[in-house]
Amino acid sequence: MWLQFVKMHGLGNDFVLVNTMEEKNLGDLSKLAQKICHRRFGVGADGLILVLPSSKAHLRMRIFNPDGSEPEMCGNGIRCFARFAYEAGLVSEKEFEVETLAGIIKPRLIFDANEVSGIRVDMGEPRFKREEIPVSGTGDSFVVNEPVSVEDETWHGTCVSMGNPHCVFFVEDVGKAPVTVVGPKVEKHSLFPQHTNVEFIEVVNKEELKMRVWERGAGETMACGTGACASAVAGVLTGRTNRKVTVHLAAGDLLIEWSETNNHVYMTGPAVEVFKGDYLI
Repeated sequence: MWLQFVKMHGLGNDFVLVNTMEEKNLGDLSKLAQKICHRRFGVGADGLILVLPSSKAHLRMRIFNPDGSEPEMCGNGIRCFARFAYEAGLVSEKEFEVETLAGIIKPRLIFDANEVSGIRVDMGEPRFKREEIPVSGTGDSFVVNEPVSVEDETWHGTCVSMGNPHCVFFVEDVGKAPVTVVGPKVEKHSLFPQHTNVEFIEVVNKEELKMRVWERGAGETMACGTGACASAVAGVLTGRTNRKVTVHLAAGDLLIEWSETNNHVYMTGPAVEVFKGDYLI
């Protein structure tokens, strides 16, 4: 069976998208993700995204990591999903609702001369309680500068949920941060019962951050939209940044704003189609 797909990326964070309204009988989705995301034996991607019908929103999104696990949400993925859905004619509105495991997410397409130039996404409210992130321990206070022991070294992380868990570390030089060493150990640390994404953040000034990320179930990726949102929130919580920041990533920037009006976090950035193809399953 040949499976039609579209390859897209958001700042280098790349995905294989499949319209399940046309493609059915995909079998074990976890195994399919492991196969199709493999960068030697498959298409190669940081995730498999499925476009599905929804009874609660215009459409539903499911995403599977390269290791076969299913996260609640993906910031770069939702931008790719939004552009794909609009250009495939699955929605006609420029702003619409998407059902995810993290709740209803609202992307809005931005146009320049009738071409999609970016997507602004209402990511909803950040969550701070331990049981909501989740982080082991007691108390309802924000998890700010939480000690995280990694072998014989202690890091201090600020933890936020953007529908999925994040642990944010602030570092002096993000280029020298031990992302591939500390990241996987923190991802599966006993503090995080559902594992966690791990951000390493260098503060440039009150309005700019540099970021590298170790993503739960995917490893180091070029970008993470929910991670950028969580890092911006962590910057405000620790008094390092203003509520509107530009997050610099390896392949470009995301604009993140944590609104004082409704407490929602807004993410603006690109989504780009790379190619279409057929995959034998």
